[in-house]
Amino acid sequence: MNNITEQLLRLVADFKGSFQGAFNIREDGQCAGRQSSEHIKITSKTDGKPGLDIHIDAGTQGETVYIPACVTHSDVDDLVYNDFYVGAGADVVIVAGCGVHADNEGEARHNGIHRFFLEPGSHVLYQEKHIGTGIGSLKRIDPITDIYLKENAVLEMDTVQLRGVDVSERRTTGKLDRGAKLIIRERILTDGNEWAKTTFDVALDGEDCSADVVSRSVAKGESYQEFISSIHGNNRCYGHSSCDAILAEHGRVNAQPALEAAHLDAQLIHEAAIGKIAGEQLLKLQTLGLTAEQAEERIIEGFLK
Repeated sequence: MNNITEQLLRLVADFKGSFQGAFNIREDGQCAGRQSSEHIKITSKTDGKPGLDIHIDAGTQGETVYIPACVTHSDVDDLVYNDFYVGAGADVVIVAGCGVHADNEGEARHNGIHRFFLEPGSHVLYQEKHIGTGIGSLKRIDPITDIYLKENAVLEMDTVQLRGVDVSERRTTGKLDRGAKLIIRERILTDGNEWAKTTFDVALDGEDCSADVVSRSVAKGESYQEFISSIHGNNRCYGHSSCDAILAEHGRVNAQPALEAAHLDAQLIHEAAIGKIAGEQLLKLQTLGLTAEQAEERIIEGFLK
């Protein structure tokens, strides 16, 4: 594992020299370290695709599995397929951040395709942080996440991308059975000429299932963001989608929330708000001694927490 990988791991996965429990570290398309635990088994795929199968035993409680990926130089196009099989009644944390570093004129890219299969009554907190470092080359991250929740399963997805990634296209789909819950919190900051697109498509198939999709974003410089969210209510269910964006300088945001109700008792709500930082907020912080730039940064930090 090289020094750039260690630096990226600190940024995306809170790495402190080692991971406790189950982990797999991916470096430039190869395994740089792996460990299973008593209740979490990590194995390489046997179908010819690059990637992992992660099996979490039924009833596993309080464990964290780390599956970070790092690209440490340009001219790397990393593609990986990771499947997570979470047993009934398990309650775990999955950390799957990605860091991309570029060092010359070639593109550095990571594309992680993750599938989650949650058995009845299981609960997963999925944390995903993306970051780009280095200069002079295109840094790209294009994650795909497919989620399948059985009866009363819960997946909480916390995803963060704050600067440095030049191009990112994120696609997330979900299919929910009876009583299942999907909770998504997305935070994105783009600057310069960065471009980011997020697409959510969730099918609420089971009775009394629910989805809550919330995106908070800041577009600065000449950057562009696109938010597309589709929630399909196919049973008695609850769905909520919200996009809240701040524009600064010449940033642009396109928000397209959509709802489809195919059942009389489907309750679906969407919200979208885009605007600049309120002048009174800036003025209040400036009266406390901050410059206009410092005040803007403080407001943005609080907004994206």
